[in-house]
Amino acid sequence: MDAKQLLGMRNAIQRELSGNILPFWTKHAPDETRGGFIGRLSNDLVPDLAAPKGLIVTARILWTFSAAFRRFPEQSHLRMAERAYHFLMERFWDAEFGGAFWMVDPYGRPLDTKKKVYGQAFLLYALAEYVRTTRNPAALDKARHLFQIIEEHGYDKVHTGYFETYERNWILAADLRLSEKDLNEAKSMNTHLHLMEAYANLFRVWTNPLLEERLRSLIRNFTDRILDRTHFRLICFFDEAWEPRSNLVSYGHDIETSWLLCEAADVLGDGALEEDIRSVAVRMAQAVIDWGRDVDGSLFYEAEPSGIMDSDKHFWVQAEAVVGFLNAFQLSGKPHFLEAAGQCWTFIQDHLVDRRHGDWLYRVSKDGKPILDVPKISEWKCPYHSGRMCMESMERLDQILKRNPA
Repeated sequence: MDAKQLLGMRNAIQRELSGNILPFWTKHAPDETRGGFIGRLSNDLVPDLAAPKGLIVTARILWTFSAAFRRFPEQSHLRMAERAYHFLMERFWDAEFGGAFWMVDPYGRPLDTKKKVYGQAFLLYALAEYVRTTRNPAALDKARHLFQIIEEHGYDKVHTGYFETYERNWILAADLRLSEKDLNEAKSMNTHLHLMEAYANLFRVWTNPLLEERLRSLIRNFTDRILDRTHFRLICFFDEAWEPRSNLVSYGHDIETSWLLCEAADVLGDGALEEDIRSVAVRMAQAVIDWGRDVDGSLFYEAEPSGIMDSDKHFWVQAEAVVGFLNAFQLSGKPHFLEAAGQCWTFIQDHLVDRRHGDWLYRVSKDGKPILDVPKISEWKCPYHSGRMCMESMERLDQILKRNPA
């Protein structure tokens, strides 16, 4: 890709963010009657007013629009962020035991009161971004409090790392699974990944010694335990003592982790750690290209040792691939990473952007046919991966173009 093509990609990504993703969520997501955001919206824009409202999608909306307002100070972005923040504090926050409920009903009443550490991580990530944008002291106090709650209840003082799921009163749950597809194991790559990004974001607004120590520990758990250094891919599930319990390969998480590890190390400002992590990140990105990439430049979803087990193309996987490959190019200077980022962006434009109803489809088949079993808005479908990809990619492409102007 030459400089002219890179500039075209950069501008197209900005148009996608400002002309599709953010306006779609601003228009369709708010629940003007009961507060917060609607629980589900079909791909043809029919709302399900009986659907519950999830912690993850609400926290991710807070992160997305806080990040958007910091970059593009439009009042509509701030209003969305404030709507999310207040609904989270008023309806999801558990005033009795601390932390956030997993799910509330359409009216904001507690429905699933479990404390899933994955969910707490996303709330913390979003609160930290809101603080970066608004300097709201109450939000910072809540973020610090949530960090202390996670450390008090979730941290494994024997083996390090964090357990998965608790009951409302922070007693460890018997069913530890994040979702029905996950294994009932004590620890997961996924929860640790999002705690790492949350702690890195919190460290940007609050330099605390314990937070720094735990962020370093999270990074080292990835490099020393979660990462299979033979193949440079992640192990997804573990028992309490970090014994692997899964052979599953998740290409989206592999490429997402490759750049989030760099971000976490950079926040700490430790040169030796940064150098080590950057080498790991490039090798992880290369492994994804070698094993998880289809001939059209998109990424498959999951694999086992026997081969690809899910060849569908999920929106969030492709979004993370664009950022991860741009990051690998910036670290290595190897042009095939830049080409990989561009090809994945082309796939997104051709197959995932919904030019009729707006936003993106959740997934398509291997041959690009839409799969419409996941709504446009749901507990898991949100603007975080797509919006973050746009914001990260624009910044990275600006840096690349600055060194190689058109």
